[in-house]
Amino acid sequence: MRILQISDCHLYRESTGELAGINTLDTFDAVLAMAGACLPAPDLILATGDLVHDATPQGYDRLRERLEAHGMPVYCLAGNHDKPAVMNSCMDSSLVGTSKVIRYYDWLIFMLNSTIPGQEGGHLDKLELELLEGEISENPECHVLICLHHHPVPVGSAWMDRIALDNPGDLFLITDRYPQVRGILWGHVHQTFEGMHQDIRLMGSPSTCIQFLPGHDLFGIDNLPPGTRWLELMPTGVIHSGVQRLNQTPVKLDLHTIGY
Repeated sequence: MRILQISDCHLYRESTGELAGINTLDTFDAVLAMAGACLPAPDLILATGDLVHDATPQGYDRLRERLEAHGMPVYCLAGNHDKPAVMNSCMDSSLVGTSKVIRYYDWLIFMLNSTIPGQEGGHLDKLELELLEGEISENPECHVLICLHHHPVPVGSAWMDRIALDNPGDLFLITDRYPQVRGILWGHVHQTFEGMHQDIRLMGSPSTCIQFLPGHDLFGIDNLPPGTRWLELMPTGVIHSGVQRLNQTPVKLDLHTIGY
């Protein structure tokens, strides 16, 4: 199974909306066009949060229309800039949805909500964790990929790690009991992250707009181009994955922006 992950698109109500000097709709369109030209056609798209910066119905409608044009299933989860209720209402069509559990041949993909209303950091509540463990235990023959917005392990930037998932131990208590969990995938960090937790592959991914400077304790913007992550989920449980970026950084990117 081939997957394209898009994350942290930060679209707006208006098509002219900008973040750190760049038009986020333009970079979103450019990343999807690049993926279509450079990568094998995916079976589905996973959109892992912070999809619409101002969480407006108009922004979600525009995003849904863009995604529907690609003619493949798209599954969305919320980030801290999204409003889950608005997102769930707007991202609901024959191709685009917000299902929490996706069964695809011998894989289970979970789209967990880690948002806390009014806060930048994340938390997996009891219902999300119970759903996760219940579905894994009832499908022991399936390999598992877990997706959420917030990172469950430090990425080495103090400001970003302060707004990480606040209860990763609860997540890992579950995953450690089930060897069929193969990977955990997230957005939020606006940068590539690769790691391991025991035998579980950990993957953080770039944004389709601005990138955060890795390894810095204070907020900073990197000059790397926008990008996306691709994944291949093999019948054996192996995950192949990598990051593909645009060839150029948007010329109007403001590296001196002090927040977002």
